[in-house]
Amino acid sequence: MHRTPLLVLLALCAAAATASTEQSDNDPEMAERLVACASCHGEAGRSNSETYFPSIAGKPAGYLYAQLEHYRSGRRRHQIMEGLLANLSDEYLREIADYYARQEPKWTPPSLPEADARLERGRALVEDGDPALGVPSCRSCHGDRLTGIAPTIPGLVGLRAEYLSAQLGAWRTGARRAASPDCMAEIAQRLSPADLGAATAYIASLPLPEDHSPAEGPPTSLPLDCGVVQ
Repeated sequence: MHRTPLLVLLALCAAAATASTEQSDNDPEMAERLVACASCHGEAGRSNSETYFPSIAGKPAGYLYAQLEHYRSGRRRHQIMEGLLANLSDEYLREIADYYARQEPKWTPPSLPEADARLERGRALVEDGDPALGVPSCRSCHGDRLTGIAPTIPGLVGLRAEYLSAQLGAWRTGARRAASPDCMAEIAQRLSPADLGAATAYIASLPLPEDHSPAEGPPTSLPLDCGVVQ
């Protein structure tokens, strides 16, 4: 891996950490401080490459903060992200999360595949789960509209199948972890690779709801113990 881009990103983020903490919903200063983030996740968190670098605009602030902290602590692995965040404070991570949570999400209409057995299996998992495998429906945790539940549960609708599959695969193998009890790891390990592909293909085929903001939370109960909401 070339070291120069990483060193440049680290320098930009280190300079940002010393800047003023005053910000507003449309704050050009904050956008300038986060130019290193924009190089992958796009201006204001609206990515131009959803397959590997997802849009983060409009995600719940608690969820974004948790992911930043997971990268910093090594629970979630990515060399550039870990390097960028290694020396940033909790306060600054919360400031970053709050900024992106306020931004309007980007929406790219899905390419709608023809209905087939895989999509039907995906629909069943997303809508109903699989009681025999101990897998709850995606909607029971991520909200009826799959737009997430504030402050800590992310939306799924609008994400590309490739990105969703990569994240579930990382949970299945232990490359991605969350606060204990790690309910997503449990779910991913109970599903086969074919099931993971079916669920993500179905989610990626769904249109964005008219109201695509996260539901207000936290949820009163979840089907599995989940450290992310504690």
